[in-house]
Amino acid sequence: MGHVWAVVMAGGSGTRFWPLSRRHRPKQFLAIGTPRTLIEETIARLSPLVPPERAMVVAGEAHAPLVRALLPDQWLVTEPCARNTAPCVGLAALHVRRRDPNGVLAVLPSDHHIGDASAYRRHLQAALERAAQGEIVTLGIRPDRPETGYGYIHYDRQDTLATRNGVQACAVKRFVEKPPRAVAERYLAEGGYLWNSGMFFFTVARLFEDLRRFLPALASALDEIDRALDRGEAEGARVTAEVFAALESISLDYGVMEHADRVRVVPSDFGWNDVGHWAALADFGEADAEGNVRAGADTPDRPVLFVDAHGNIVQRESDRLVALVGVRDLVVVDTPDALLVCHRDQAQEVRKVVARLEALKLEALL
Repeated sequence: MGHVWAVVMAGGSGTRFWPLSRRHRPKQFLAIGTPRTLIEETIARLSPLVPPERAMVVAGEAHAPLVRALLPDQWLVTEPCARNTAPCVGLAALHVRRRDPNGVLAVLPSDHHIGDASAYRRHLQAALERAAQGEIVTLGIRPDRPETGYGYIHYDRQDTLATRNGVQACAVKRFVEKPPRAVAERYLAEGGYLWNSGMFFFTVARLFEDLRRFLPALASALDEIDRALDRGEAEGARVTAEVFAALESISLDYGVMEHADRVRVVPSDFGWNDVGHWAALADFGEADAEGNVRAGADTPDRPVLFVDAHGNIVQRESDRLVALVGVRDLVVVDTPDALLVCHRDQAQEVRKVVARLEALKLEALL
């Protein structure tokens, strides 16, 4: 068995976190309910398990300077253009394979919140143990509500193995797309379903085996990049840019996971939150007695005030005083050049504001 390598995907656009998240600084490069940026938090909680020299960040060329500024010593691989997670992970795996053909990969998002880092690493170790045996493994989050914004994993509670540290790894029956509410309620009532966390574990060899089976065009493109890298860094960069632009945009879930065999899921509960939209701050932010959450700047001379207000979320990044009176369940995000106000139930729809701004060609606000 080779070493464990982490691949941290940092290519998301974070449009649901407008107006704080912008093209030049999307959400993974922001501190959202955390003392450090989300990507710094991701790397920090990995360090006891994966040494920094074996942790790679994959980001777009536009955000490479941000990665270098926040994580100056990190191994960085840049994507010439966004082509979803299958090409992203394939490119990362190619670079790992050139250093360690027997390596085991932990593929992780850069923008999630983890409440219990110790439990998180324990579950990662269990997943990596099974991955080293040639399986594809994912972490599935035990659901506590009928969530319609996540994909689900239907698992076999009878086909279960215990790993060395006592964590269970179950066979996957199927991956399920984001369901309507009635179906999500049924999943919760029946049991046997987990939220798809988007974290995947496999050996380099297993990934390339499945890419050749299910995404042969991507596998061939990666082989072409590999041959170009043999001819030097400049030639490798040129061919990567040329080949990547022609690739199909496809997720690892859809392109590989839904078709592969020998797939296991580790049922997990370690305070996971995908920080998918502003309302998520209510899940892990510190709330007052009325359920209001303050984030961002909140200083004695410019406080965030709540008067007869309940269940609101305020992220202030300006120097203005912000006061909410007699309202409930609102999201308010105040930045120097834009103000967002929406109901918590509509936080998913903030991306539509970004689409409207794009249509109006208001580039300065994007």
